Amino acid sequence: MWVLFAFGSAVFAGLTAILSKIGIKNTDSNVATAIRTVVVLFFSWLMVFIVGSQRTLAAVNGRTFLFLILSGLATGASWLCYFKALQIGDVNKVTPIDKSSTVLTMILAFILLGEEITLLKAVAVLLIGGGTYLMVHKKKEAKGGTTAETTDKIAKRITNVTTTGTTTGLNTETTSAAPQSNLWLIYAFGSAIFASLTAILGKVGIEGIESNLGTAIRTVVVLIMAWLLVFVTKKQKTIKEIDRKSWAFLILSGFATGGSWLCYYRALQTGPASVVVPIDKLSILFTIGFSYFILKEKLTWKATAGLVLIVAGTLSLLL
Repeated sequence: MWVLFAFGSAVFAGLTAILSKIGIKNTDSNVATAIRTVVVLFFSWLMVFIVGSQRTLAAVNGRTFLFLILSGLATGASWLCYFKALQIGDVNKVTPIDKSSTVLTMILAFILLGEEITLLKAVAVLLIGGGTYLMVHKKKEAKGGTTAETTDKIAKRITNVTTTGTTTGLNTETTSAAPQSNLWLIYAFGSAIFASLTAILGKVGIEGIESNLGTAIRTVVVLIMAWLLVFVTKKQKTIKEIDRKSWAFLILSGFATGGSWLCYYRALQTGPASVVVPIDKLSILFTIGFSYFILKEKLTWKATAGLVLIVAGTLSLLL
């Protein structure tokens, strides 16, 4: 059953990426994250009361609370690194590196949780790592045109999807010029490292607690970090500038995120982290699929080859 929850997490995560991309059109990325987290918090606590696990809150021990809080902090740190990397780097290179957290999670699961690394898992690591490299390498080669040309293409795609005539709000993280240094690389790897820690700490934290309740508790931590970042960067004033269509997509994105998290931590509760996390990372496959049909984005043969390797490595973990 945990396999189904893991795949459910991937599907919802894929939807999250597409809905967020549309909803963030006229919204600062940090503000959008904070708003989505409010929806996730509502959704997660609603599930807690539906299953009745709130009655077990008083019985949660200090160790479980500690690891859930640490997991939430790791999630927040991952987001901070991810959005900083997007701000000063190319999104097409940052995202594949962020997805490399799959490999790091399997290694950490072996070191910290004692999960066995078989020959098959070792091969999977190589496939996923090689696929990630091909996707990053492809992006560097395919960059070709100027930043302005890339911006125009993305703006037109989002305009077609949202059926609006405004593209000036397209996030600067997506359309920023090429980075002047490799600092973005440090932040991108930081995002992957903290994402891996999130999975490991979350795995330990939900061992003695109902998964929905565990998700709700750690979401509180993420919410605090998200809104703290908004106020630190003084972006709270931009909330009133968000249009109705963006609000709708951001809310839908929050529900998708909530569904992904609930499935993800339910899968982690009964399944091995070294397998659950890679399946969850198959969201890249669903994201690309949704992008093809909704945003009309296509892949080069190198990107396709990299994607095939990542999927092959992930699916081999189920054998």
